[in-house]
Amino acid sequence: MSDFIQSLRDLHTLVVHQRDRSADDLLQQINRIGCNFENAWPIPDVLQKKFDLVILDVTDQNASRIKSFLSSSGHEPPTVIAVIGYENPSALDTIFEIGAHAVLTKPVRAASVLSSMLMGRRYWAEQLRFQKDLSKMRDRLGNLQKVNDAKFILMRHHGIDEREAYAVIRKQAMAKRTTTIEIAQSIINADGILRNIGDA
Repeated sequence: MSDFIQSLRDLHTLVVHQRDRSADDLLQQINRIGCNFENAWPIPDVLQKKFDLVILDVTDQNASRIKSFLSSSGHEPPTVIAVIGYENPSALDTIFEIGAHAVLTKPVRAASVLSSMLMGRRYWAEQLRFQKDLSKMRDRLGNLQKVNDAKFILMRHHGIDEREAYAVIRKQAMAKRTTTIEIAQSIINADGILRNIGDA
């Protein structure tokens, strides 16, 4: 647990909340935790890249405006904790639409701030890891499709079976000291050029 809390202290936190009693209580607790923090209101036009965690009052705020702000840094998306004044359908829809990782309700209780930050940060990390794994899987599937397409091109032009076609691709990759993916792409490109010449 102490490692998690220490990691929070290394975060740059932006609290987007008008200065009132709730904001003062929230900022006081964040200061006790030991985070670097700044306060802003209204919602800024641009989110600075330095902020890792954004605690944002979404009460009566436009979800599209919030999403535009959160994505404006052009950087890795921050952990987002939504602050709501009441649990009605509109507020809950906003929480889901902006992709908040945790929620705080007003009046903000000191005991809930740390746990919300920890849970939000953990959910954010898991979501980021899932997205990276999904991206890798899509790349693998795309590369597998390229090799399959190249194999079928060789099979069609040279009258060989699938195993022999793959052996040709692999042999070329070894000879040119490159990957089977690059050889497959070259075969696909060459086939496209020949098709265009034939259609001209």
